Amino acid sequence: MGKIFGTDGVRGIANKDLTPELALKLGKAGGLFLQKQAHQDGNFFVLIGKDTRISGSMLESALIAGFNSVGVNIVKLGIITTPAVSYLTDQTDAIGGVMISASHNPIEDNGIKFFNKDGFKLTDEQELEIEDYIFGEEEIKTPVGTDVGDIIVRKKLLKQYDDHLKNSVDYDFSEFKIVLDCANGSAYEIAPQIYKKLGAEVIAVNDQPNGHQINLNCGSTKPETLVEEVNKHNADLGIAFDGDADRLIMVDENGNIIDGDRIMAHLALNMMKEDSLKEQTVVTTRYSNLGLEELLNKNGAQTVKCKNGDRYVLQKLLENDFNLGGEKSGHIILLDYNKTGDGVLTSLKVVEYLKKYDLNLSYIERLFEPWPQKLINIRVENKDQLNESDTINEIISEVEKDFGEKGRIFVRASGTEPIVRVMLEAKKEEMITKWERRIKEVIKDELN
Repeated sequence: MGKIFGTDGVRGIANKDLTPELALKLGKAGGLFLQKQAHQDGNFFVLIGKDTRISGSMLESALIAGFNSVGVNIVKLGIITTPAVSYLTDQTDAIGGVMISASHNPIEDNGIKFFNKDGFKLTDEQELEIEDYIFGEEEIKTPVGTDVGDIIVRKKLLKQYDDHLKNSVDYDFSEFKIVLDCANGSAYEIAPQIYKKLGAEVIAVNDQPNGHQINLNCGSTKPETLVEEVNKHNADLGIAFDGDADRLIMVDENGNIIDGDRIMAHLALNMMKEDSLKEQTVVTTRYSNLGLEELLNKNGAQTVKCKNGDRYVLQKLLENDFNLGGEKSGHIILLDYNKTGDGVLTSLKVVEYLKKYDLNLSYIERLFEPWPQKLINIRVENKDQLNESDTINEIISEVEKDFGEKGRIFVRASGTEPIVRVMLEAKKEEMITKWERRIKEVIKDELN
């Protein structure tokens, strides 16, 4: 990670950490970087989208000023999902795309993430190049007169993505009653629309954003809200998105929460039936449950692990020509359809397989028995000192020795929040209980 870029772009409290002044610099530096990458003369344009946060317009204005100041035109997409920005950047002549969103984070946060001309998130090295423009000593020459950038209009782009979603499935969903929790975010309009077009009976909730409620007690980070709605409406299933709709969590007809691991299991097994799972391999992060790995191995497939973060999943997919990967949190990448996690698209493919093979979503709950797993988020003041603490390293070693091959522990600092994340996983619940409280206390004492 660099000085300002984290694991998923630049993120922080809007107007405090992520200020209009910083957004202006990012627009200018990002514009220079994307022009350099494009290898073309003139007519540069970049797509910019945003989620429903009230700070989005403020940061959008500053970003646009930065891009325009280095001669880059801007197409404003308005409120749109992150995967839509990725897809449309790839499908147009844009030299890049930008999404203004802090994803699943609370309302006070916001973020800026860049896509290259092919719709891929930038690599760590490329983000460092942008930082070099911001913090380097070289003077940036800016154009004047008719060479500055402008805002241009492309009204049909949103329909292009809508058509892409609709064309990704071959069945109508007329037999399904589906609850959609739109998290008062980017999916509030497109998700209900696409499911209605496919014939489903749709109950949309948290679909009236006003800039203040995104992710607030709703969406993929609060699936209990969706459980209540599915039960209340006697629905066949429920789907919860996060603020920018690049992830999803589902709920079956019995009110069970279906996480990203179970969704990947469903997709992988049905893709294997159709001989469309490349290399019989699914890319997961270290946080995916070992029960998923056991299931896939039993059915002739395997998992390949990578660092936490959807762009590292993507990197592993591209390196090995795989086409399915994701995270337990619900970031799922179906590389045959898009180049980033796409909650709406993933949900469509899940429902399509239910229709095709005459299944209820609850069958996913029975696919594998997960190992007991505990995820602990510990808010700290000095997360960057995590790896320097001998005390924390010692207790991690004690846990690893105690667990042996019957469990594992991962400890990492969040790239986007002042949090240390701990995952404990073991064959028996009591093994986790033994260490949970002590680990939490040690990390709090050391980093606060």
